[in-house]
Amino acid sequence: MISTSDFKTGLTIMFDNNIYQIIEFMHVKPGKGSAFVRTKIRNLRTGSIIDHTFNAGFKLEKAHIEKNKMQFLYSSDDFLHFMNTENFNQIEVLSSKVKDKMQYIYEGMDVDINFYNNEILGISIPDKVTLQVVETSDAVKGDTKNNAMKDAILQTGLKIKVPMFINQGEKIVVSTNDASYVSREK
Repeated sequence: MISTSDFKTGLTIMFDNNIYQIIEFMHVKPGKGSAFVRTKIRNLRTGSIIDHTFNAGFKLEKAHIEKNKMQFLYSSDDFLHFMNTENFNQIEVLSSKVKDKMQYIYEGMDVDINFYNNEILGISIPDKVTLQVVETSDAVKGDTKNNAMKDAILQTGLKIKVPMFINQGEKIVVSTNDASYVSREK
């Protein structure tokens, strides 16, 4: 059991028969009445985010999430296929559990699969990934205004804005938080 006084960002808890991760929290001590903790929590099964207020000192069960490093093999129909690189066991994950992360993963990439008591909750990917530019237009001579950007399509199908000097075939680093260009691969 864990008390609201022990809350940390990223902590996983059991609440209303669901598994939640704390996104943010704030301890509040009003002038009148008892203290409470205002939280924003994400349901790890559905991905939905809710705001909830707990009384100070309220106790919850901590949810132990296990992360297994696995390699993405391929996608078929509504499933993604992953392989454990240690014992070569393969699993299928519903595409709907991955949603917005699909645009950042490619065949052969290592990701963390999140489990709770053998239930697959989803995948975790790094904050930055390296992807290859498969299509982009050439820079236009004379177009040198500050921070000039052009469209690029990456190997996963993701379309982003990149600086004019990026060419087709180059590998670039992309932020998975906002799908923005970070740098060339070093």
